[in-house]
Parts: sequence; structure tokens; C-alpha cells
Amino acid sequence: MTTTTSAPGPLAGAVPIALLRRGGVVESAHLGHVVLVGADGAVLGGLGDPDALVLPRSSLKPVQALAMLRSGLRLGGDLLALATASHSGEDFHLRGARRVLESVGLDEGALRNTPDLPFDVELRARWQAEGRAPERLAQNCSGKHAAMLATCVEAGWSLEDYLDPRHPLQRAVLEAVRETTGASAADVEDHLTTDGCGTPLPAVPLSGLARAFSRLATAGAGTPEHALAGAVRDFPLWVGGTRRDVTALLRGVPGLVAKDGAEAVYAAALPDGRAVALKILDGGDRARPVVMAAALRALGVEAAVVEEQSSAPVLGHGEPVGEVRGVEVPLRGGPESDEPAAQRP
Repeated sequence: MTTTTSAPGPLAGAVPIALLRRGGVVESAHLGHVVLVGADGAVLGGLGDPDALVLPRSSLKPVQALAMLRSGLRLGGDLLALATASHSGEDFHLRGARRVLESVGLDEGALRNTPDLPFDVELRARWQAEGRAPERLAQNCSGKHAAMLATCVEAGWSLEDYLDPRHPLQRAVLEAVRETTGASAADVEDHLTTDGCGTPLPAVPLSGLARAFSRLATAGAGTPEHALAGAVRDFPLWVGGTRRDVTALLRGVPGLVAKDGAEAVYAAALPDGRAVALKILDGGDRARPVVMAAALRALGVEAAVVEEQSSAPVLGHGEPVGEVRGVEVPLRGGPESDEPAAQRP
């Protein structure tokens, strides 16, 4: 059997970005890419390939919401934050999605996202114990889909086909992606696929994803970008949920704009415009928060939540025997910038 790495994607150039140590021995490594950019978009540092082509998954939701605002969406505050969310499926999330739909005379029957159980593990188990079936409203992207439908009503666009890549809404989203990330038309169009919830999903360079978040974080007052960043900052519980690491990070780092995504993509920006984007190749969430913590520490962020998320315990017989920790992320021109990333602890 032969394998190929010729298809575009993040496999080439990936390096260890998180290590699992048990009893002082490196037992496992997570490969991937991390990029740090400045307010001017210049690459400040990172690990792996800063321009690796990635599918941003739900980390793209703030950009999708930006396109909605530009197209006439009239949401703010908690409901605008919900439009960017991969929510946990808590009652207030579901009520919020209904409020968005009701604001334009619709109900959940208009949703076209994939039915699912709540994202939160405890809520999911409760629904299963109660014998409840998957619902579109409970799926973690229902806030985004409700906002997409509301945008279509405001713009006078058709509702039934709002997920079609040729729909005016989705064309507006792709234009916002190209503008904010700097991705080429070829990257955005040639690798266009479908996300888990049913929305069109383009590919973008990892550095471009970081630059998009930098732009949101530094936007001037009165702009859609500023309104969007303010909603994410002010309503972190609506972006994730009660037990979510992204919510804790948003709460604990003043002015941060951040969004997690499936298959271990994550992006964040500080209010001064410095930003991070990362992709972990194995797609698992175990290392995602610890790698983000390592990247923020490289940018000089000192916050209790960053310390808390900088490692994840490894258990043996129910007791801590090791940890998962992100590899130190070097800045360009720093003392370790010429040392192979795989050699750093």
C-alpha cells in the first residue's frame, strides 16, 4: 500500500507542538503548526509552517458573522455572540437561537443545519438518558444558522437554499474570508467543501486566519468588526458554554477575541492586534488548549487562566503521573529561533 502527501493541507512541515510526558518519559507527541502575527500582519514566530493550508472549521464563525453584519443582520450583544458560537447546547443557548429566528418571523423549522445532541458532555448524556432525539436547535452551530436565516430575511434573499455555495449569503461570506485572511481565490474556491453543520467551508492559510482575528480585535468603533469583537468579549458564555475552555480563556484574558474549531483549530487575538492561530494534525482537543496557552505565553500574556490551561494532567490509576504541555513557541530572531522545534522541551 502506498500513501501520498501531495494533497494540499497541513501535513507537510508539521512539527511537535505538544508533548505528553508520563513518569518523565515523552510517551506521545502532537504534531501541527502554530503561527504568531503582529498587528501589521507580519509573522512574529511560531512552529511548523505559518502558511499551512487549513480548513478553519468553526474558528471561521466570526468571519462568517462579519459577512452577515455587512449584509444587513441586525443583532448585537449576546445574540451576536451566539452567531459566532459552537455553543454547548445549554437552555439559554437554545432560547437564544429561537429569539434570533423569532425576531424575523421564523421558527426552528427553517433551520437546515445537521440535527445533533448538545455538545456539552453532561447535557448530551442527559438527553440520551431521557431518550431525546437529535435536534437542529441543539446542534452547536444553531446560533450561526439562525443568524444566517435572519440575514437572508433582512436582505430579501431566499431561505430554503441559504447553504448553497452560490447563494448570495455564502458568496458574501467567501468575499469576507478573502478580504480578512488574504487567502487567494484559488485557496478559497478550489478547496471549498462542506462543514459538519452543512455550511460551505473554504481553506485558508493558517497565518491568514490569525490575521483575520487581528483585524477583528483592532477594528475602530462604529465598524461591524468592532461590534463583533465586542460581542465575543462581553458574552463569552454565549460563544462556548459553562464548562468550555474557550469561555474560560475569553473571561480570563482582558480584550481577547478567540474561537475554537473542530479538528483542533484555534485562533485568538489580543486587543493590540497580536494574534495566534494553530492547527493540531490529529484533530483531537486534548492538546488544543495547552498549545494556545503556550502561544499566548510566547506573546507575553500573563493571566491565571493561561497558567491553568498550560498543561493537562495525565493519570495513572486515577492519580496524576504526568502532563500534556505545549512546546515553547519561539519568536523570530529569538535565542532559540534556529534550534529545531522538535528538540525544544
